Amino acid sequence: MVGRKKTTPAALPAFGARPGPARGGRKPARPDAFHPLLGAHMSVAGGLHHALEEAARHRSGAVQVFTKNSNQWAAKPLEAEAIRLFRETDAKLGPFEMAAHDSYLINLGSPQAELRERSRRAFVDEIERCEALAIPRLVFHPGSHMGEGEAAGLRRVASEVKKALRATSGYATRVLIENTAGQGTNLGHRLEHLRTLMEEIGAPGRCGVCLDTCHLLAAGYDYRTPAGYAAVREQIAEAVGLEQVGWFHLNDSKTDLASRVDRHTHIGQGHVGSAPFRFFLTDPAFRDVPMVLETPKEGEADRRNLALLRRLSRLP
Repeated sequence: MVGRKKTTPAALPAFGARPGPARGGRKPARPDAFHPLLGAHMSVAGGLHHALEEAARHRSGAVQVFTKNSNQWAAKPLEAEAIRLFRETDAKLGPFEMAAHDSYLINLGSPQAELRERSRRAFVDEIERCEALAIPRLVFHPGSHMGEGEAAGLRRVASEVKKALRATSGYATRVLIENTAGQGTNLGHRLEHLRTLMEEIGAPGRCGVCLDTCHLLAAGYDYRTPAGYAAVREQIAEAVGLEQVGWFHLNDSKTDLASRVDRHTHIGQGHVGSAPFRFFLTDPAFRDVPMVLETPKEGEADRRNLALLRRLSRLP
């Protein structure tokens, strides 16, 4: 089963271990800058390539974008010129580790067949847009069961994702299930939900996990002390496997532990605090996993948040 896969200590070092040779051929990180793959979700206003220009301005190694309006179903097909500019900018200023986030309207767990069908078509379109832009990851929320129960909702989500992956067979883009805070009837607030989805979808090469630090805390996972982090890390390893974590959202939380309310805020200004982010940033298992902000965009907030994360990523 996907979620029960065990990994060797050599492949995934224990939390607290000093960094050794990086996985995947990446050069080992410098001791004073342990996690170089930091970035933020960037606006694509004026053109998709502008997000990459902003990432470069912030000295980021990673960037997340929307490839279409996140609050609308309809989207114009990507134009060849937009694709060319995006790819050329990545080649010129990057290469960047990239992900797209899907539309907030999509609900693959809906009990309404028409909405579920519409959601799947939109989800397939999101994958196709990523493939055209050479974006290797698409982050998505599992959806909501709308009162039909978690088990039924999870079955629907898994079924629709499988259909979408079959429709895009041979594509390089990998879909990453994001954990949620658990508001309302939202699925994905328990790590067991992610395990169920991974096992039911049964395509670990094309489906993985995105972890959001705000959502983890709001859902009841307290990683704010070394012992707490070690316990939550073990739960992640047992539920989905550390190797299946392909992206992070680093966000502080306006709401406290187990609030089940999703409200992002700046690093160090919420109920997480700044120090616990060091656990994720310096964990050898996540050294090659990109980590991006989804925090408010006031002024130069991204610059300040990234500067703090870079300080926290330095090993003592």
